[in-house]
Amino acid sequence: MSEENGEESKAIKNEISRVIASTAYNTYEKRLMKEVRDSPMPRHVAIIMDGNRRFAKEFGLTTEEGHVKGKDKLEELLDWCMELGIKVLTVYAFSTENLKRDIDEVESLMKLFEENFYRLGDDDRVHRHKIKVTVLGQKDLLPDNVKKAIEYAEKRTSGYSNYFYNIATAYGSRQEIIQAIKQIAQKVKDGQLEVDDIDERTFSNYLYTADFPDPDLILRTSGEERISNFLLWQLAYAELYFTDVYWPGFRKIDFLRAIRSYQLRQRRFGK
Repeated sequence: MSEENGEESKAIKNEISRVIASTAYNTYEKRLMKEVRDSPMPRHVAIIMDGNRRFAKEFGLTTEEGHVKGKDKLEELLDWCMELGIKVLTVYAFSTENLKRDIDEVESLMKLFEENFYRLGDDDRVHRHKIKVTVLGQKDLLPDNVKKAIEYAEKRTSGYSNYFYNIATAYGSRQEIIQAIKQIAQKVKDGQLEVDDIDERTFSNYLYTADFPDPDLILRTSGEERISNFLLWQLAYAELYFTDVYWPGFRKIDFLRAIRSYQLRQRRFGK
């Protein structure tokens, strides 16, 4: 067999293998989707999107390209949630600690945030499905251009209530709790609130997530098994799920596995 024919034969075998793998994946995805849809769905899913930089390094991409891949995956995730009827999605996009990263990386991320908040405000899908966009975090720590983009997205979707898309940006849960304590303390000092009236519900009303139910499922990618200062008060009874997949490589099948794992658990809420 000539070298040319050998290469052609190899290419044909590779294509056959690719088709078989794709068919198997699609079959498994459909079966998982059916299983998941036949069981109770979480109302609120929160995701720690971890692994953009490691994904980039593994595949020979720049850090900026890794973050762009992560942004693209987030757009897919929003579609998956709507397909399953998950009403509230909260994602950890940028922590207060992330502000300490290399200045070039932070500036690149800020540019990406600005572009994408404006894009969200104009996204036909967002308006068609009436998705309310909310940013959770210390917005005052963000550059003015990013704050303006956030305001644009939030204002354009403020009247929607079919789905809720929360993006934690410049967010830290300890800081969130401290600001809630300060606000409650000021209310007590001003005589607007009695100490004995402070309970879990009162405290929750002073958090960024006051308008949303606590998350049912918190998912983290990249193999790390920690919460990293994310929704510490709100996760009291959430189910936790960790996967080794880097965020940009997160597939629909990985998401369905997380939802199925949640559905197979018996939630006791401390009882």
